[in-house]
Amino acid sequence: MSKNVRITTHPSFDVLAATTAARLITRLLDVQSERGEATVVLTGGSVGIATLREIAKSPAHLAVDWSKVNFWFGDDRFVETDSEDRNYGQAADALLNHIPVDPARVHAMAASDTVADLEEAVATYAQELALAAKTEWQNDDEASGEAPVVPRFDVLLLGLGPDAHIASLFPELAGIRTKGVPVVGVRNSPKPPPLRVSLTLETINSAQEIWIVAAGADKAAAVGLGLAGASEVQVPASGARGLNKTLWLLDEASAAKVPSALKRRES
Repeated sequence: MSKNVRITTHPSFDVLAATTAARLITRLLDVQSERGEATVVLTGGSVGIATLREIAKSPAHLAVDWSKVNFWFGDDRFVETDSEDRNYGQAADALLNHIPVDPARVHAMAASDTVADLEEAVATYAQELALAAKTEWQNDDEASGEAPVVPRFDVLLLGLGPDAHIASLFPELAGIRTKGVPVVGVRNSPKPPPLRVSLTLETINSAQEIWIVAAGADKAAAVGLGLAGASEVQVPASGARGLNKTLWLLDEASAAKVPSALKRRES
């Protein structure tokens, strides 16, 4: 296992969500003290949304300058704007509607009733990423060469499916194999709804830190395979590696197949 991979277990779902929320608040404060602003990529799923609710509940969240936090999404369902399936809507209800964010810094993926088709949704998000990257690059006094295609991601949150999918990159499907582009459209998701927009694995792995958050006994096999170095095509989670750090944040049930020597317990 890579030196920059760390596994932390928590006694329950609730403790996992609360601790991840506290960890993210601390990380955002640290990054803002260094750079003035910070960027986080959000995820959906039960733990991902519970973490956002815990941030909103925490008195410590008041210390973050939310007007200087950039929000992106790792994936979203290509459904109508008001659909309860949208990760953006769930994130807004859990956190974004409760903090003083700058709307220009919240980058939602297009809904199906706002663009012509899935291809346009993919292209629009790729363009938005490229524009943010170019602006960031132009403002960097030490920038050289060509502007990157995606901006700096300080923390990228990922949920984990029982099949070890991350974002909307599913085992064996085209999305996990896609290279050379920042965003991919998914047409045949085995988990409904079938149409989705997702960051590619290359884009995910451009993040400074990746946090994979999982809870429940149904995730234990996926966690075990993800940490065992399985092929990313069969086990997408195994391919997620942050530039500086990769954290696996687990509850006891999801960590059941992780060797005890590799676990660090938090309570």
